[in-house]
Amino acid sequence: MTQTTTQKPYDKKKKLVQLIHIGKSKLCLDDETYRSLLETTTGKTSTKEMTLGELNKVMTRLKQLGFTPTAPKSASKIKQDKEPQAKLIRHLWLTLHNLGAVKDPSEKALCAYVKRQTGIDLLAWLPTHKASTVIESLKKWVERVEKQAKTTESTTHIHGDFTGIIAGKNSTVVQINIKQS
Repeated sequence: MTQTTTQKPYDKKKKLVQLIHIGKSKLCLDDETYRSLLETTTGKTSTKEMTLGELNKVMTRLKQLGFTPTAPKSASKIKQDKEPQAKLIRHLWLTLHNLGAVKDPSEKALCAYVKRQTGIDLLAWLPTHKASTVIESLKKWVERVEKQAKTTESTTHIHGDFTGIIAGKNSTVVQINIKQS
């Protein structure tokens, strides 16, 4: 059984009234000026008495006066998809971060990568076949990084005298002097 989430007219009206009150405070309207604006726009002095259409007219008037509604701060956060493929994509992304291949482990950076790979903005919107493509791409990336790390960490055998500087992983610089005896 699927559940659809449609807003009821009452919920829309309630949210619009809240937004109008936010607009009132952002525009620094005193109560008398605010009531006058409501009356000239709709003929009513209270938002409780207004229909949805009248509230929209008031909202349009507030926008004309300079009010710009913004999304709440929580809306800027990207919700994580809980699907198994999305979890695997996120796991591989964090693995790459731990290996030093990805600088930004955030969900926003992951979504930017997914968009570059697939043209789709969010993990939650990925169809199965595109998610599989992203997973395979990330797996290959992890393999390349791990292979590179193994070759970097392998022991080097030196024959004869050697003096020099070796730059290691994470910008570690070591000067060594080896004399063959």
